[in-house]
Amino acid sequence: MPPLARPGSVRARCTLIAALFAMCVLVVLGATVDLAIRWRVQSDAFRQAERVASQWSPIARDGYVPHPIPANPPVDLIQVVDARHRVVKSSREASATVPLSTLRPPPDARFQPRTECPPHGRCILLQAIRLSPAPDASVVYAGIPEPDLLATHDLEYAVAAGTAVFTGIAAWTAWVLVGRALRPVEAIRARISQITVSDLSLRVPVPRGNDEITRLAATANHTLSQLEGAVEQLRQFASTTSHELRTPIAGLRTQLEEALLYPGDVDPREALRSALATAGRLEAIVDDLLLLARLRAADPSPPERIDLGELVAAEVNAQPGSVPVRVHAPRGLEIRGSRMQLVRVLANLLANARRHAESAVEVSVGPADDGVAVTVTDDGPGIPPAHRERVFERFVRLDDGRRRDPGGSGLGLAISRDIAHSHHGTLTAEDSPRGARFVLWLPLVSGGPGH
Repeated sequence: MPPLARPGSVRARCTLIAALFAMCVLVVLGATVDLAIRWRVQSDAFRQAERVASQWSPIARDGYVPHPIPANPPVDLIQVVDARHRVVKSSREASATVPLSTLRPPPDARFQPRTECPPHGRCILLQAIRLSPAPDASVVYAGIPEPDLLATHDLEYAVAAGTAVFTGIAAWTAWVLVGRALRPVEAIRARISQITVSDLSLRVPVPRGNDEITRLAATANHTLSQLEGAVEQLRQFASTTSHELRTPIAGLRTQLEEALLYPGDVDPREALRSALATAGRLEAIVDDLLLLARLRAADPSPPERIDLGELVAAEVNAQPGSVPVRVHAPRGLEIRGSRMQLVRVLANLLANARRHAESAVEVSVGPADDGVAVTVTDDGPGIPPAHRERVFERFVRLDDGRRRDPGGSGLGLAISRDIAHSHHGTLTAEDSPRGARFVLWLPLVSGGPGH
């Protein structure tokens, strides 16, 4: 059997749930009210019949019952019936020959209620009272025709109608309230449908208050702002990358065309050597771009426990150069991260420092602010304060850097900062009495050494 189709909207589903819940509650409540009313009406009828039968019982026992027996409305059916089921006395409305019931209460339970339903006519609610425990004792019957409320199903019809009306009111109320609550959601949906990749400046309307929908709209706007910034950065990155790649490609094309067009004037070996150098620069740029893409993808290798002092000392020893490097790297300051990525950061910082140093480079490792700081300082010309953030932008190279390393890609510091951020750390250029000073800060394992 196929499952029932769900309503297409949240509003319809909430309305259906509210209607079903209200109907279930009202059905239970209506059935309870119906049974309570029926029981109350029936109990009142039996109590009235018992009162009348008790009134005539001592009189019948003494033999002074008049004929006909005066009626006591609404109990107008009264009979005195002997042990042979013969009617001795009766009221005008009761039969003088046919007993109201064949019930004879036992001697130990003289009062007995009974509902008699003749083949034709309305049922009778009566009370039978045995006059005495003697075997030949007569019985007094006092009865009342079954009230209309019990004889018909009008009460059930009224309860059903009330249930339907209140269920409809509950459904209508739920429809209106849910529609009013979801109105901001529809406005948000309509605005989001207008947002495209080419235009991310639109924002969704934020309703008043501090409910879930308001927070959803605020979060959506914050996400759109971040997405707009990311797309803008991507466009700028694509534009800058195209420009940076165009220059070496154009130079390579020019060199090859000159070698082909002027074979007598161009040394083939020199042309090939120059082309290889240009291709090497292109390869370095592409490798750096691939590394940036991997860092942005946030899919690094599983972190490992690394002694940062030991790693710094090993990296300094692995990179010999003409500029001496003084190292102060105590052991025991451990972090978690990717060894290969951190080696790349240290290599970039050391290469940058050696490129700009006049006589020496100093590297130190030490605890700082619940973490560990690696400081790389050179005694070169330094970085002007206005350019200390620009050097971390992609493809940005200051004049001194272009002069000292014309083949650089301008991506080393940008990659190093991205690696630091991926390790929940920072990389900054800070003040120094002389030269440039770069500080790499990373969080310690468990908040401190020795853990």
